[in-house]
This record gives sequence, structure tokens and C-alpha cells, in this order.
Amino acid sequence: MKVLVLGGDGYLGWPTTASFASRGDEVIVADNYLRRVLAQQTDSEALIETPLLPERARLFEQRSGHNITVEIGDLTEYSFVERLIRDYQPDTIIHYAEQPSAPYSLMSVDASRLTLNNNLNVTLNVVLAMVDHAPKCHLIKLGTMGEYGTPNIDIEEGWIDIEHKGRSDRFLFPRAAGSLYHTTKVLDTDLIWFYVRTFDLRVTDLMQGPVYGLTSPELDGHLDLLPSFHYDDIFGTAVNRFLVQAVAGIPLTVYGGGGQTRGYLNLIDTLACVKLAADNPAAERELRILNQFTETFSVLELASHIVEAGKLVGINVEVKSIKNPRREAEEHYYNPTNSGLVELGLDPTLISPERLAAMLEIVITHKDRIDPDRIMPRVKWN
Repeated sequence: MKVLVLGGDGYLGWPTTASFASRGDEVIVADNYLRRVLAQQTDSEALIETPLLPERARLFEQRSGHNITVEIGDLTEYSFVERLIRDYQPDTIIHYAEQPSAPYSLMSVDASRLTLNNNLNVTLNVVLAMVDHAPKCHLIKLGTMGEYGTPNIDIEEGWIDIEHKGRSDRFLFPRAAGSLYHTTKVLDTDLIWFYVRTFDLRVTDLMQGPVYGLTSPELDGHLDLLPSFHYDDIFGTAVNRFLVQAVAGIPLTVYGGGGQTRGYLNLIDTLACVKLAADNPAAERELRILNQFTETFSVLELASHIVEAGKLVGINVEVKSIKNPRREAEEHYYNPTNSGLVELGLDPTLISPERLAAMLEIVITHKDRIDPDRIMPRVKWN
């Protein structure tokens, strides 16, 4: 198929690009390096230096024989998005092109406005261009489990059936986002649902939990082609931060009581889920929502996994509770459903001390690039 990856320079976007290209799909990748710029502005650069997209694509083709077409441009500009979709006529669009950090979204007035304007405008541009130029195309949009919050009922896959005063109907599952970033994802879902039911688009919205991992099968062994691995408090996810803290000898920073529970998945499973969604597209006039995670853990449980992995590589890992910089429930009910992707064929890559130890080994080779000043929370909304 012909695949257009938006936000293809990011932590998920680049390995997704490589994964689809490796199996023979025609892949076009677009980005404007926003995340790189924000990382530089906030002193939050990735642990491993990565080339810019044209050089990444050149190196990848040199080693794999698979070509990737690169387009550099601002996806908040409709004319750029329109040209991509009109000229390339993709079968599938994979939309990662959003500012992805909850802490960044609450850092300042300017950061909040950038997050809102970027995330909503890119999504709007994509659906508008699809309506005009590629109405049969399948959009795969990356949502987040954070849209749901932590309700005191089981979390269904995007939709919930309600009975009220003798009548029943089906609605989007109630959302209670915990940051401005997550709120933009909620608004994305509502925006897309309007265009799906009004213009008969086909969309899969993947409600993804926090991702961890340093590599994928297509990139393994090529340090200059690895994803943009962030370990800081602004752009790094919990497991990735803990891996680097372990190597740096910094106690794992558990926020508050550590009972915050979320659904996690390995980067390898992210790629598998996106490919399953692409190979089994949503129907016309369908907003299909799939909860994309493989396991649920509390922060304390995650820390204990890192401690065990450290033992395998000779690292004594300590755990320390610090004041929670976020406004969130630290003890709560959390029981989300995630059967949709398993039914499509997902074979989960579950967390284990051995898998985490392999990641620690890679981090150890880059230990000299770890900046301890990027570890402790620099943004607070509690």
C-alpha cells in the first residue's frame, strides 16, 4: 500500500516509517522537526544523536534497499497537507504529528497555545484534505489512554452503551484528561468523529498507553538509525526515564505514592498494532477506537521491574518517592479493555527483566551523554 506518515521524525514516527518500508510498502514521511526544536529549547535532547530525516532515509535505503520519500514542511499549513494528500493519494495516513508532552503543554502560556494550535490544526488539516482529495483513504490517528483519565468504572474501547429513562444509545466513552496535551487528544477525537459521520471518512483512533523501548527489528544494530529516545522529565516516558536513571545511579523518581496505574506497551508492539490497523482498515463512516496497550502497571511496579533488570547487568538500582508535580489520583481503580487489537492478531511483547536489561545495555553505551539536570521535574501543575 501507499502510506503517508505524518510526524515521521519522532520516537514512534521514524520506526513506523522504517517498519512499513521494510515490508515493501511505498512510504512518504513528513515532518517539520518541531519536537527537535522544542527539545533544544527546553534542554531535553535525546540520549542518542539522530540524523535529520533525509540522512536517515538515505542510510536506511543504503542498508535495507528500501526507499523512503521525505517531505519537510509545516503540517499546520493547509496548503502543505493538501499537496501531500492530493499528489500522493495515500491508501493509509498515519498521524503522529502532534506535540506529545503533557509537562510541556503546561510549561507556559506560549507552550500551551503551541500545543493546542499545533495539535488541533494538524488534525483538522488532515481530515479537510481527505474530504477533498482522498475520501476513501484510511486515517490511523494516534490517540492516548490518557484521554479517559481514571474513571471508577471499566474503560471500554472508545464507546459506551448507555440506558437512560427507558431509552438506550451509544456514545463516545466519557473523557477526563489530566493535562492540556491529553485534552487536545480528546478534542481530536470529537473533531474526527464529526468528519467521519458527516463525510463518510474511515478512521482508526489508537488510544495508546506510554511506550518504552530503544529499537525495533528494522533498526536493530544501527545506532545512527535508532528512534529519538528521550529520558528527561518533559519528553521521556516513565520506563525510558527509569532506565536512564538506573544507569546514571540516580534513584528512580516515583511521583508521590506511586500507585498511578497505566497501560504500557513495548515499541515493538506499537509497530505491530499500527500495521494491524492498516491491514484491517475501518469501514466507511466508521470511527474505530482501539485501546493500544498490553499490560497495566503502577509506577511502583514499574520501578520494581527496573530494579530486577539492574541486577542482571550489575547495577544496584534505588527507588525514591518525590513530591508529585502533577495533579492526579495516586490511588485509583483502573480496568481498561484492550481486546480489539488482540482479536486482530496482536501477539504482545510483555515486559521482563531480560528485555529491560537489554535496553539497559544500550543505555550504558551512551552513559556519558546523560545529563542529570534533566531528570527531576521542571514543570509542575500540582
